[in-house]
Amino acid sequence: MVGADTAWIIVATALVLFMSLPGLALFYGGLVRSRNVLSVFMHVYAIACLMSLLWLAVGYSIAFGPGESGYWGGLDRAFLTGVDTDTVFGTLPEVLFFAFQMTFAIITPALIVGAYVERIGFGFVLLFSAIWMLVVYAPVVHWIWGGGMLSDGGILGEIGVRDFAGGIVVHETAGLAALVLAVMLGARKNNTTPPHNPGMVMIGAAMLWVGWFGFNGGSQLAADGGAAMALTVTHISAAAASLSWGLWERVKYGKVSLVGVVTGTIAGLASITPASGFVGPVAALIIGSVAGILCQEAVTLIRNKARIDDTLDVFAVHGVGGIFGTIMILFFASDVSAVAQFGGLAIVGVYTIVLTFVIARLVGLITPLRVDEETEVNGLDLSVHGERAYDMSS
Repeated sequence: MVGADTAWIIVATALVLFMSLPGLALFYGGLVRSRNVLSVFMHVYAIACLMSLLWLAVGYSIAFGPGESGYWGGLDRAFLTGVDTDTVFGTLPEVLFFAFQMTFAIITPALIVGAYVERIGFGFVLLFSAIWMLVVYAPVVHWIWGGGMLSDGGILGEIGVRDFAGGIVVHETAGLAALVLAVMLGARKNNTTPPHNPGMVMIGAAMLWVGWFGFNGGSQLAADGGAAMALTVTHISAAAASLSWGLWERVKYGKVSLVGVVTGTIAGLASITPASGFVGPVAALIIGSVAGILCQEAVTLIRNKARIDDTLDVFAVHGVGGIFGTIMILFFASDVSAVAQFGGLAIVGVYTIVLTFVIARLVGLITPLRVDEETEVNGLDLSVHGERAYDMSS
């Protein structure tokens, strides 16, 4: 074990958890109506708790277990069987690698929250997220990061999929799952209300930006120049996408919005994620600059042309951004295969869409997918959780 590597990944693990709690919760919470903000916090917080326990139980083993199957890692590492303080994964204590990857297993289903806020049943959120993480996310992790069928020497050839920190594993899976659920749910009764607290959105986005240093920089799994470069290109892409999003807003609408600029930040972060270990600063500048415009146009397409109420634009920002960044690796990196990149996107995409639909249907037989109309109109905070975010009389 290398002490510097261990110290850095401990910090990176905390940073990635910080992305979900409180970053993502605040970013999403500020974007909804005031009567639903606590429900968003509850969804993200409860998912963080539940995914942690499931990752310990079997998720980690499915993703990174020593099983010889190219499809899943087996159950030999269930409940961290065989792992103690002396067990190593590369240069790291394996229990630390487990914890770092656990934070990814938390944020991926939490990203999907943005598609169904303001109309989803709380029981459905928990049961769907639990099954989806184990059946969709964990196997995909194994395929690409765990030595499975999409890695080097797998079904796509000697050069497997290149996905440094989760363009496919995290952002494509979450984005497509969000799109499927948004279509299945249908639009909200009132989907024209503006974000109730843009300031909260900016604070959450800023926390996500800082936490993303652990997300991408930590994926190097070492305290070295590669981690430093991943962190640097992450920052450059985020900054470029923020400005290009704002500039494109100015061209189209005559004004630059705070919510727009910080949404551009997230687009730039999602887009650089798969490429962050393979590209330099100039490539990051290009990727981020394009991502700010591309993802904004995807928002317009999904909302206005396709008429899909993906409430907080999860697919347009995370899905499109992650897919775009995965493709951009072909233009800016060496030792990469077009067959592997496009094949990986296609295989994971189809798998995610089909399994998300099936899981949602099955869970819907147990607990309602959508709350009733009265609950939706009154807001989920008071109707479902018995609380208000803001009480002006106190």
